[in-house]
Amino acid sequence: MSYTDPARAAAHAPRPGLFAPGLTVWSITEAEYAGFVRAQRSVSFLQTPGWGRVKTEWRTEYLGWFDGGQLVGAGLVLHRPVPRLDRYTLAYLPQGPVIDWSGQIGAWLDPLTAHLKAQGAFAIRLGPPVRTHQWSAEQVKEGIADPGIRRLTDLSGGVSDPVGARVVAQLRDAGWLPQSPEDGFGAGQPQFTYEIPLAGRTADELVGSMNQQWRRNIKKATKAGVEVTTGGGAADLKAFHDLYLHTAERDRFTPRPLPYFETMFARLSAEAPERIRLYLARHQGELVAATIMVRVGAHSWYLYGASSTHKREVRGSNACQWAMVRDSLAAGCDVYDLRGITPTLDEDDPHVGLIRFKAGTGGRAVRYAGEWDLPLRPLVYRAFDMYMRRRGRGA
Repeated sequence: MSYTDPARAAAHAPRPGLFAPGLTVWSITEAEYAGFVRAQRSVSFLQTPGWGRVKTEWRTEYLGWFDGGQLVGAGLVLHRPVPRLDRYTLAYLPQGPVIDWSGQIGAWLDPLTAHLKAQGAFAIRLGPPVRTHQWSAEQVKEGIADPGIRRLTDLSGGVSDPVGARVVAQLRDAGWLPQSPEDGFGAGQPQFTYEIPLAGRTADELVGSMNQQWRRNIKKATKAGVEVTTGGGAADLKAFHDLYLHTAERDRFTPRPLPYFETMFARLSAEAPERIRLYLARHQGELVAATIMVRVGAHSWYLYGASSTHKREVRGSNACQWAMVRDSLAAGCDVYDLRGITPTLDEDDPHVGLIRFKAGTGGRAVRYAGEWDLPLRPLVYRAFDMYMRRRGRGA
C-alpha cells in the first residue's frame, strides 16, 4: 500500500513530540494523493481526487499517513461547514480512508482525529471500505421465498468477515457512533450493496450464473436489435438526462440537475479517460435505456440508470448492464458493483424488487461496516444533528 516520493519525504518526517514513534498525519498535495491512489489495486471512486472536484459545495483536503518519510495511507476529506458557524466543519471521508484496516485501527485514526480537530472539525464521519458479511444469490433467493425470513441479516449460512467484525468492534469501543439506518440507506453511502465477482471468470461463466429471466432478457435485447453505444459528450449527456428525468417522475425520486452530471463527467474524465463512461441503449434509433459506470483500477461501479416506460419489452436496461459487465471484465476488474440495496427480503416490502433484480445477475449481497461519526465538539455536533433532522422534515 505504501508510496514514496523521495523529493517530499523529508518534509513529512515525524516532528518531535507529535505522535512519535508511530504514524503521523499531514495535509498533502493533490499530486501526492493522486500518485498514492494510482499505486493501489483499487480504491473507492469516492476517494479519488476527481470526486473531490465534483463535490463543489464541500472544501477538499488530501491527507497522508506517514511512517517516517514514507506515505503509507491517504484519505480524501470533504469539509462541510456548519450553518452560521463557518469555522467548524463536518470532516467526511466517504468510503475511506485508504489505510490498512486489518490491524489496530487506533494507530491510524488517533492522529487523524487530532489533525482534523486542529483544523476546526466538530465531528469526523467515515465509511470503512471493509465488508462484514456476504450472502450468495441462491441464499438471497431462498430468503425471499421463506416467509419466516424478513432481512438479509436473518439468513443463516452467510459468510462473515473477521476483519470487518474487528473494525466495527474497535470503532464502537473508541466511541464512534454508527450512522447507517435499518434500511441501509441514509444521508451517506449505502451499507448494503450487490456485486458480481469477475476475477478468473469468463463471459460465458458470468451469463451461466445469471437466473433464467436475466439470460432471457439479454437474448431478447439482442434479438430485438437493441444497440448499446458509449458516449459522454454534451448531446449524449442531455439525452441521458432527459430519460433520467422521465425515470425520476415514474419512480418518484428527486433527480439531480444536468450540470451535476456535466461536472461529474468533466472532472472524472480529466483525471483518467477510462474513469467514467455513459452507456446508451437504442432500439430503432430511439433511446430506451442509459447507464453510467465508474471504474477505478480493478473495481467498477454502476452509478446511475434511466429507462423509458415505452418499449420496456426490448430490455434496454439489461443490455446496458451486460455491456458494462463485459467491459469491466475486459478491463481486468475484480468486481462489478451494482451499488446499493436494502436488506429486506420481505415479499410485502416494495424495496424487495431491487434486490430480486440484482440477485438475478448471480453474484452476492454484501454488508459493509457502514458509516460512523466521532463527535469532537459535542455541543456543535448536537446542533448540527438537530439542523439536519429539521431539514429532513422540510424545515
